[in-house]
Amino acid sequence: MRSLFGWSLTSTTLVAFGVTATTATQIISAPASAQVSEPTPTTPTTPTTPTTPTTPTTPTTPTTPTTPAPAVPAPTAPAPAAVSFPDVPADYWALPFIQGLAARNIITGFPDGTYKPDQPVTRAEIAAMFQRAFQLNPVRQLPPEGFRDVPPNYWAASAIRAAYEAGFMAGYPNNLFAPDQTVSKVQAIAALANGLNLTPTDSPENILNTYYTDAGQIPSYAVTQVAGATQANLVVNYPDVKTLNPQAGLTRAEAAAHLYQALVRLGQLPPLPTNVAAASYIVGGPGSTQQAASDILSLAESSNNFTTLISLIRAAGLENALRQPGPYTVFAPTDQAFAALPPETLQRLQQPENRETLLRVLNYHIVPNQVAPNQLSPGDLQTLEQRPVNVKIDPNTSQIAVNNAAVQASVQASNGYIYAIDNVLVPPDVSLDLDGEQQEEGVAVRRNYIGIGGNIGFGGDTALGSGNFAVLSKFGLTNNISVRPQAVIGDDTIVLVPITYDFAFQQASPFGGEGISIAPFAGAGVAISTNGDSDFGFLLTGGVDYPLSSQFMVTGVVNAAFVDETDVGIMIGVGYRF
Repeated sequence: MRSLFGWSLTSTTLVAFGVTATTATQIISAPASAQVSEPTPTTPTTPTTPTTPTTPTTPTTPTTPTTPAPAVPAPTAPAPAAVSFPDVPADYWALPFIQGLAARNIITGFPDGTYKPDQPVTRAEIAAMFQRAFQLNPVRQLPPEGFRDVPPNYWAASAIRAAYEAGFMAGYPNNLFAPDQTVSKVQAIAALANGLNLTPTDSPENILNTYYTDAGQIPSYAVTQVAGATQANLVVNYPDVKTLNPQAGLTRAEAAAHLYQALVRLGQLPPLPTNVAAASYIVGGPGSTQQAASDILSLAESSNNFTTLISLIRAAGLENALRQPGPYTVFAPTDQAFAALPPETLQRLQQPENRETLLRVLNYHIVPNQVAPNQLSPGDLQTLEQRPVNVKIDPNTSQIAVNNAAVQASVQASNGYIYAIDNVLVPPDVSLDLDGEQQEEGVAVRRNYIGIGGNIGFGGDTALGSGNFAVLSKFGLTNNISVRPQAVIGDDTIVLVPITYDFAFQQASPFGGEGISIAPFAGAGVAISTNGDSDFGFLLTGGVDYPLSSQFMVTGVVNAAFVDETDVGIMIGVGYRF
């Protein structure tokens, strides 16, 4: 994957996010400007069938052009008659774009009357389209000898010269143009952005990550241009508006769609009505169903490789938390990673009685802060589960692993980062044998503690009703049931033995800031007064546990004991977890 932030995963394949990383050869020049006005329709020469191109070397960088005068909108004119092609049916996704340009002779069909919408476009053909769509005013000069592989009698020689001199396209070293080479979608978008002088008004990375699930596949040389074209609503993605497929070859249908949107941007063509199906494929357009949300959960939902993870997040009630500002870093197991678990384990994890175990497993995949790729280093990262995961980096291959899971890809979200991993991470004290005693013992070991604290009393005749020293503890009996013996030591020492129901850990923001992980509990039991003869009474209790670290738990609890009188106290303490 080509990381937007320059780190060791540059060559990683983004299989997990449905994209493939490749290293592209830059064929588009640095941004250049061209004045554009209403084209004068001319009958183009039918292009010859291109030969199989060879891959050229890195292109030369053209000189920086001067900024021309602004484009002048074309005067209003009667709409041309619709043009139809037998291979572009009425329900074809790009029909409005193709008809709109064909009616103005900006694009043409083949001698047999067809348009061949799915046929790839060559560099020569896209240059010819630019020449017919725009008035290409020169911002630089092609040397008199021209390109060595474009003879003077070549059918698109004048279009190639015009597209180059207007700053839309660039040549290759050794004075080559490669006219028969197929142009990729990202190259065509970058060419339009260069020629029309489109620049983003926000961080290019933020724009791309907002609108595309495969933003990491965009070559570095085209990031700024694609971001500018995206903001200008020039980009059209079919069938998924969130998937750019930047390295795929540009088809004639896609070329028509992007050219149409460019002319809309210049005020020379009307925008498609929002109720036309084709409008839904315009990235960020008014007819698009695309949402700009790019939080961690939204990005995971937009991929087809995290369906199991999404279902487990929803079952655990973490859905809203992962849409919050965070920031978070999520090590996200792919569907293949979950498939390695026994099917019955996944089924049991989603059962209500195992929700706490599921939450612990998921929290073990979440780091409560943002860790960018270039910030990853060997060592431990503390998770929401209050157990660290260990990051390892192979010095020879730069492969990153988290515990026993290899990192396959990374994507930045608006509230953190997602790292796709190939194994499910399980906390060391959790067993996924959900039918056995190991799981209950694991929970007991994980959440048991004993500690000390203080009691603030609110009236009564025992130590609970006044300020005193306190001892507290907790011992898990099952996943959700615990016994919590406590003692408030004073003139009339009282021993409290409640049985509590323990709710799953959840995110809370008590002061409106960054969320913290707490586990509420509530229960009842017996209160034993030790003043003289032991008196017994009914006890009500409730509070929260807050994991301060993997070794210490902070707890706050309200107790109400009904012995001779009603005694109420608030106990706050710190326990050592074992």
